[in-house]
Amino acid sequence: MAAAITLTDISWVTPDGRPLFSHLSLSFGPHRTGLIGRNGVGKSTLLALIAGTLPPQAGAVTVPGTLGVLHQGARPHADEIVADLFGVRGGLAVLRRAERGLATMDELAEADWTLPARLEAALARLDLAVTPQTALAALSGGQRTRVALAALTFAEPDFLLLDEPTNNLDADGRAAVATALADWKAGAIIVSHDRALLEGMDALVELTTHGAASYGGGWSAYRALKDRELAAVRHDLEEAEKQVAEVARRAQEAVERQARRDGAGRRKAAKGDMPRVLLGRRRDGAEQSAGTGARLAGVRADQAGERLVAARAQVEVLQPLSVTLASTHLPAQKVVLAAEAVSAGYQSGRPILKDLSFSMVGPERVGVSGPNGAGKSTLLALASGQLMPWSGALRVFTPFALLDQRLTLLDPGVSILENFRRHNPGATETTCRAALARFRFRTDAALQGVAGLSGGELMRAGLACVLGGETPPPLLMLDEPTNHLDVASIDVVERGLRAYDGALLVVSHDLPFLEAIGITRHLTLEPENLDELPRIQ
Repeated sequence: MAAAITLTDISWVTPDGRPLFSHLSLSFGPHRTGLIGRNGVGKSTLLALIAGTLPPQAGAVTVPGTLGVLHQGARPHADEIVADLFGVRGGLAVLRRAERGLATMDELAEADWTLPARLEAALARLDLAVTPQTALAALSGGQRTRVALAALTFAEPDFLLLDEPTNNLDADGRAAVATALADWKAGAIIVSHDRALLEGMDALVELTTHGAASYGGGWSAYRALKDRELAAVRHDLEEAEKQVAEVARRAQEAVERQARRDGAGRRKAAKGDMPRVLLGRRRDGAEQSAGTGARLAGVRADQAGERLVAARAQVEVLQPLSVTLASTHLPAQKVVLAAEAVSAGYQSGRPILKDLSFSMVGPERVGVSGPNGAGKSTLLALASGQLMPWSGALRVFTPFALLDQRLTLLDPGVSILENFRRHNPGATETTCRAALARFRFRTDAALQGVAGLSGGELMRAGLACVLGGETPPPLLMLDEPTNHLDVASIDVVERGLRAYDGALLVVSHDLPFLEAIGITRHLTLEPENLDELPRIQ
């Protein structure tokens, strides 16, 4: 039986003193495992511990065989080419020299004549129409991710470690990654919030602040089990609430019975027909009985209260938040945005968008899709006034907010609470706290500095600042809003956007997300200058 990656009694504390793992023991077998959990719970840290880029502060990590790690976000050097990611630049150079009759006998002896065909097959598995000589700097971020994954599978490691491999990928790119992983026969640990990708996993491991739990099957199986768990804890909560009410009712009845007995005793004493000694004994006995009853009632109330608190905590863990928002009061027939024959770009003579015309009326919900490089983010830059069109016009006729991928509306130098106040200057302390709590920033969490937030926490903070105020803007523009969100946060965002009654213009490749937030119309952009750029076909 193939060996497994094992973590034994792992502990890890962040530099600011926050414990991520405490005596965590876990194993990953030679199959595809999705690693899920809320933002900040330590998924990427766990991958780094397995990869060896972080040493455990306590415990041990055992990794049999070889690892292939997908690193995202690194800027390629100007002279780097696709062959460099595969580590075959030298091997290809030998073959070229051999074809020209310039290779030495030693080079000919070591030449791998199958290399070009294997490279072509690896790139094809990720649906890539690039050559080994293509410059990495000429590719989009999504294309580089797919090339990097192709290189990892080409090396055939024993385990793949992938951190959000479908981030920034268009629909074709996501499908290509899912297909490549479906065909992968060795081990893989994949941090992802992509529910379509998680559906194809053999198992899911959920990290929480209490440890880790393993679930067989993909996303649907996990979600069904979670729904059953939620139904069970809701039942426990109902029973705990009934018990608290029953204890309170019995305590009140006991007080009333005692009051009636005391009243009867006082009336008897008032008649003067009971000996003083007997009257004192009755009074002492009544007081002792009342004290014992009160203590017993207090113990029962404490026990019932503890069960209620525990049941509520379990529901909080499993139940997505219910988000309620103020109305934007956007009229149904109001034109909120209109583009007329818009052309724009960043480099003269190479438009990203050309002759684009469309409009939005009332609380329409428009999803913008298209391949990487087709101009989706450019459209939002035009609509928000960050970019001016070369020709044509794009006008917005209502107040709006833009949540771009860098969440630039947030000031990184202050806390979440201070950012909320900056965007909602008339809000009271109670209003601020309540709005942030709806997006899972409760009590001290609202005082966190924005600079230290994860990507998912940034998106939740941005949405809270924009939508949590007394008057949300009638138009909200979002650029890949689910890109760094965990699945629980995606659920919160979906609920928030469903509760929002304004117009939505959303750039996203996440089709389940677009469906969940009620997109009513799709705008599909096609890239200009297709023949001039090394694009994925």
